Amino acid sequence: MAAARDEPNRTAIYATALTAFFAIAGIAVVDPILPVIGEEIGASTWQIELLFTAYIAVMALGMIPAVMATGRFGYKKILVAGVSLVAVAAGFAALSSTIGQLAALRGLWGLGNAMFFATAMVLLVSLARDREWVVGLFETCVGLGFAVGPLLGGLLGGISWRVPFLACGVLMLVALLVSATRLKDPAARPATLRVGQVFRLFRRPGFLALAAVTAAYNFCFFVVLGYTPVFLGLAVVPLGLVFTAWGVGLAVGILVVGHRLAHRVGAVQTLGLAVLGVLVALVLLALDLGTVGSVVVVVLSGVCMGVANANLTDLSLALGDPDRRVTTGAFNLVRWGFAAPAPVIAGLLHPVSPTAPFWVGAGVLVLGVVVFLATAHRMAGEIGERVLWSRWDRRARAVEGSPDEALGEV
Repeated sequence: MAAARDEPNRTAIYATALTAFFAIAGIAVVDPILPVIGEEIGASTWQIELLFTAYIAVMALGMIPAVMATGRFGYKKILVAGVSLVAVAAGFAALSSTIGQLAALRGLWGLGNAMFFATAMVLLVSLARDREWVVGLFETCVGLGFAVGPLLGGLLGGISWRVPFLACGVLMLVALLVSATRLKDPAARPATLRVGQVFRLFRRPGFLALAAVTAAYNFCFFVVLGYTPVFLGLAVVPLGLVFTAWGVGLAVGILVVGHRLAHRVGAVQTLGLAVLGVLVALVLLALDLGTVGSVVVVVLSGVCMGVANANLTDLSLALGDPDRRVTTGAFNLVRWGFAAPAPVIAGLLHPVSPTAPFWVGAGVLVLGVVVFLATAHRMAGEIGERVLWSRWDRRARAVEGSPDEALGEV
């Protein structure tokens, strides 16, 4: 907290972080009410999974235009517009009567969140003196959002599946008030950004390696988040409590385990351990250990995912472009773009076998682990870390670039 006292823009920083908390809670609030929505509207499993896929796909597609718009309108206007869209979409979702209407509104919701996520981290880093503190604050809000969102969805969903959407709309109105009155743009106006700058980032070997691992991991993240509520077959309130526990595990992984482990063995190797833990969790879910066993696995997977998320954020900043908008646009395009198909694919596989989505997810993540083993030396070399394999260590030290500069950017 010492860092916060030294921050002249701490009011704007806290306002941005609070908005991040509401945005993340809005993602997770749907989890416990998915089965109930399917029952009451008469939608199949893959159709209710559209509520995740439509949201994520539009968010991925909207990320780069949102990033580019900051050069013309500034960070605050884009962020406020995004929060407004989410508030409108959540409010109308509570009034929907068909799965098509809900999916379309979740898509609008995703566009609003794209405008938010394209600016929030960049704005925080621009306003703060202590980057490590502000990144940790953002990650704290992400973890808490994933913990509180399912709790709201479960408790309020016991009344009606419409109530969580309505509550989310109210929360976003609060976030809109906070962001409109408390946020401010950095003193230096952001320069005009071209789309080619974003895609050129993938020419960097270290960043491309990170993007490939991120693609496989995030696909599996949303298999767990989007499909497991259907797989467990629990009532609304118990399901909300399960995913609240998962969100707490995510927060523990981010705040307690992730950075401490990275300081001991390096961020790259910590990421590898976390991805391996998620792979083990997927295999255990695919083996169907029963309701209690599956719940335990889901909660523990949250810890591994929190560790992965914490280090993915740090590594993207270290391996990315000095212009944080470029890094945010490129990284989130991969992060959300490859996650988007996961819920619907899981829903389509459900009639084949309830465990089939987990086996497919495990297969995808095996590819991610192979890519990690083959490219970890590139990521490690660019930030001055080492991997366990001595032959790759020598290659990592030969990678061009200054490790000190890369680490200093985090």
